[in-house]
Amino acid sequence: MIGLLLQKEEQGMDALLLHYGPLMRYIIAAILPNTHDQEDCLSEAAMQVWKKVETFDPQRGSWNAWLTAVTRNHALNYKRNTSVHGNAEEISPHMPSAEPSPEEQALRKERQTEINLALQRLSSKDKTLFYRKYYYLQSTAQIASEMGMTERAVEGRLYRIKKRLRQILRGEGYA
Repeated sequence: MIGLLLQKEEQGMDALLLHYGPLMRYIIAAILPNTHDQEDCLSEAAMQVWKKVETFDPQRGSWNAWLTAVTRNHALNYKRNTSVHGNAEEISPHMPSAEPSPEEQALRKERQTEINLALQRLSSKDKTLFYRKYYYLQSTAQIASEMGMTERAVEGRLYRIKKRLRQILRGEGYA
């Protein structure tokens, strides 16, 4: 399938939607509640995969990880664009850019590296919970249902995970 996508063969897109469409829909549904928006976003995310498939590097991670990142980022951008562009004519041309400054970008990248290192110190189950809640934006009810836990247990575990991450990020570590 990846080879077909790299060659820009339509069968690659068909295979992508057949085999990975449900995964992509699952990721998008947690971010966009409207089913019409979900379908539009799925089409656009599939086109993003079509356009950016050359950037997939198996040395950096799995196909699923790359695909879910592309899908999630596109869904977040779709949500941001539909909520921000209500009426563009009201924006003043003198308004400062919403883009972060180079210093802010450097600080954000440094902080992201610290957070990624802290996340690596968590157990597999804790990482899964954290990513499902804060990366894929899934509801507590959905996480609880799919992981065989109660909502209260998920909330308690997430609270402890955040507490551990704060300790790690402050350099206190944990036992």
